[in-house]
Amino acid sequence: MTFEDLGISKQLQYAIDDLEFVHPTPIQERAFSVVRSGKDVVGIAQTGTGKTFAYMMPILQDLKFSKQQHPRVLVLVPTRELVIQIVDEIEKLAAYINVRVLGVYGGTNINTQKQAILQGQDIIVATPGRLYDLALSNALKLKSIQKLVIDEVDVMLDLGFRFQLMNIFDVIPERRQNVLFSATMTKDVDALIYDFFKNPTKISVAVSGTPLDNIEQVAYNVPNFFTKVNLLHHLLSDKETFTKVLIFVAFKRSADLLFKHLEEIFGSETCVIHSNKTQNYRIRSIRQFDEGNNRILVATDVMARGLDFDEVSHVINFDTPDFPENYMHRIGRTGRAEKAGKTILLSTVKELEAKENIERLMNYQIPVLEMPEDVAISKTLTEDERPKEDGEQSKNRTGLEYVPGPAFHEKSEKNKKVNLGGSYRREIAKKYKKPKTRGDKNYNKRNKKK
Repeated sequence: MTFEDLGISKQLQYAIDDLEFVHPTPIQERAFSVVRSGKDVVGIAQTGTGKTFAYMMPILQDLKFSKQQHPRVLVLVPTRELVIQIVDEIEKLAAYINVRVLGVYGGTNINTQKQAILQGQDIIVATPGRLYDLALSNALKLKSIQKLVIDEVDVMLDLGFRFQLMNIFDVIPERRQNVLFSATMTKDVDALIYDFFKNPTKISVAVSGTPLDNIEQVAYNVPNFFTKVNLLHHLLSDKETFTKVLIFVAFKRSADLLFKHLEEIFGSETCVIHSNKTQNYRIRSIRQFDEGNNRILVATDVMARGLDFDEVSHVINFDTPDFPENYMHRIGRTGRAEKAGKTILLSTVKELEAKENIERLMNYQIPVLEMPEDVAISKTLTEDERPKEDGEQSKNRTGLEYVPGPAFHEKSEKNKKVNLGGSYRREIAKKYKKPKTRGDKNYNKRNKKK
């Protein structure tokens, strides 16, 4: 099937032609008529299968021109980076349609966003927190919302946005179309659908946890953090094979430590994103990686969730994720648009149980490769990797990297002196000290004569 077979409008077809897309993905093909019907929709499709176009094509197809100020379509996503990306995708798809699109998210000036809203918008793409702030301040009126899209809803619930979602549901019209898209179906997502959706039509193009056929997966058993770093140095030195590499780590401090060691070898080829970085820094890192200016991007799960990078040659799981679904989201960053992709999973002994859970979810055993002979096995351990008895003295340390050596040292000779308050204070104390007994007024006089 081609996009023309879907019966899309000429304006949409022109935009699709400009993007050089010919065949819709399975989720795009199956969702088009269902979303257009106006029924509530729940779409389950793996990351990288074109979910954004799957819900935006039918919405734009029927979105008539209007001069009204208040938005008619609301798209909620978990991260700022995803807001920026989806706004960009909508603008590409609506290149020949007169539609107004605005992205709103935290970390930027809310007054600037209020001014943009006052100019009139048709589609708002937002993170839940900033959207609710704008609604409370009456800068954004949501009574005209006809369609609500919640993208990456499982991540949104994992990040604790359920409270904001409930509040948003209270301020938008009850008569609306709900469209939910996700890569996985969890109990929390099921509960949300049960509470707020009306007899939704479910579209599932793959069982949750099924790996994409065009992604080649391999794994290495690695003893510790710094051996993983050595292995990365070895692999990434092959620049002809590892042309565009996305490396996932579990924690922000791990991301910073890994970035520091990779930057020593690969310099400006490396960049990093996580939630402690400023908004401008994160946007710049994403843009430079996407445009090919940086070959290596180190990222945490939340930051890269849903982001669409072109031509990612490899996804490397530096840490084995505790939740098997997160592994699926990670590897979905490569092999997009039915192109071939490769992933590498690095696991220590402590992470092997998590690896087995991933394989159980996929019903697939990831092939384990032998460590290359010229990769040094490091004996240096991070603080988290050291035995508990060795770490007792450093409970308050915030750094991930262990720094050996005593915590205290012997005082120098000059610092051993005790401050007695100065000679003047001592002389005054002798002269005017208190009587030994109460009422003995002549005690100090007698003592002075002596």
